[in-house]
Amino acid sequence: MNSSATIAASPHRDGDAGDRALARIFSAYTASATLWLVFATLVGVVLALKFAYPELLSGSPALTFGRLRPIHTNGTFYAWASPALIGLALYIAARSSGARLYSPKLAWVTLGLVNLAAIAGTVSLALGLNDGDQEYREWLGWIRVVLALGLVTAVWNLLATVARREGKDIYLSNWYTIGGTLWTIIIVVVALLPWYQHGLGQVAVQGYYMHNAVGMWFTPLSLGVFYYALPKLMNRPIYSYSLGIFAFWTNLAFYPLLGAHHFLFSPLPWWLQTTAIVCSVAMLVPVWGGSANFLLTMRGRPERMRRTPAAFILVGVLGYLLGSTQGTVEAFRSLQRVWHLTNFTVGHSHLTMYGFVTFAIWGGIYALLPRATGKEPNNLLMGVHFWLATVGVLIYVLALSIGGTVQGLDWIRGAPFIESVTDMAPYWLWRSIGGLLMFVSHLVFAWNVWTMTYRRARTPAPSIAPAPAGA
Repeated sequence: MNSSATIAASPHRDGDAGDRALARIFSAYTASATLWLVFATLVGVVLALKFAYPELLSGSPALTFGRLRPIHTNGTFYAWASPALIGLALYIAARSSGARLYSPKLAWVTLGLVNLAAIAGTVSLALGLNDGDQEYREWLGWIRVVLALGLVTAVWNLLATVARREGKDIYLSNWYTIGGTLWTIIIVVVALLPWYQHGLGQVAVQGYYMHNAVGMWFTPLSLGVFYYALPKLMNRPIYSYSLGIFAFWTNLAFYPLLGAHHFLFSPLPWWLQTTAIVCSVAMLVPVWGGSANFLLTMRGRPERMRRTPAAFILVGVLGYLLGSTQGTVEAFRSLQRVWHLTNFTVGHSHLTMYGFVTFAIWGGIYALLPRATGKEPNNLLMGVHFWLATVGVLIYVLALSIGGTVQGLDWIRGAPFIESVTDMAPYWLWRSIGGLLMFVSHLVFAWNVWTMTYRRARTPAPSIAPAPAGA
């Protein structure tokens, strides 16, 4: 491995059967994920409106908050973000390795398994069938096994594709995408093992699973997208290959042990809680190092940031930097006392999963999908998507951050609980406004995906040249 690998990529082979197959796979993953994004965030808008208007859609058990909330969270995690990132990772693995995708058939199997799990999980949750109240793993056990099989087939394809690379170096993006997929299989298996699913063991495993689902799955895959798409858009190598590898290994060293910071002041061993806090602080090393790597790559190229997918990546990098730093601050016991179990944590989760991961996916799709299909999105609509989503998430996160702080301070001073509910009412209304803007941006994105994939390209009308003299 050396810095010469920072921009390695195979040349386009227009008309090549392998390229056409890869483009179809990339398009299908993106289209499938986008449909789930629209559905899952529509559910999210309904949930937000229920806080401001509690009687909204209260006539059916399937439309109650308790059933819709896990449909929203699991849908955004495993039906939107997961297949979108897997599709990007497969495309990046093939292009950066200068090789064909190892098995297009296996890629279709992966997409089928992930969608099967998403459909079965959504239907079962709507019917009231779940595996308990463990956040992000409410799906029944057999459904999570199907999801795990999808991850196994995905990493098999990634590993085999990279193993067939033209050179000896492994491109930096593939470190992150393969590492994240391998680690997530371990996380899913640990969460399925029945021996720990009782009492405090279940609490410890839940902290491990819940936080690592974000930090060891979505985070490394999103960073892998940054490391490939950003040099393409900036037309320069990544600032430091070594810093990228350093951030990879420090993320792997510190992140797996910090999940217990969700359960401070619980009966979990005090040393485990303290270890989680220490690891949360140590995470500033890979977060600030990785963010600096991206920002320094963008430095001095303002013309490439305007009206291009690089704007999405810039917001994603800032979301990664601010959201992860906020997570470190939240881990301190003094601040957990204020923010734990309040709406502040909901704002934090959206800053990371939306402001970071979702913007990373959008930046990767806008940057790479046209290269695969030869179809460009409408630049104006891409800008509309960007500003609706950016303003929406800013309103959403600020409203819940401020409101959640007010809520926590009400509890600390012993105010009646209903007073904290009354104090939150205007912030919940602003949350709904932000969520509506975000949802509308998803509809615009869905149209842009259509234009980049299955919409028939417009052919320019043939020009009528004047007849040559004497004809």
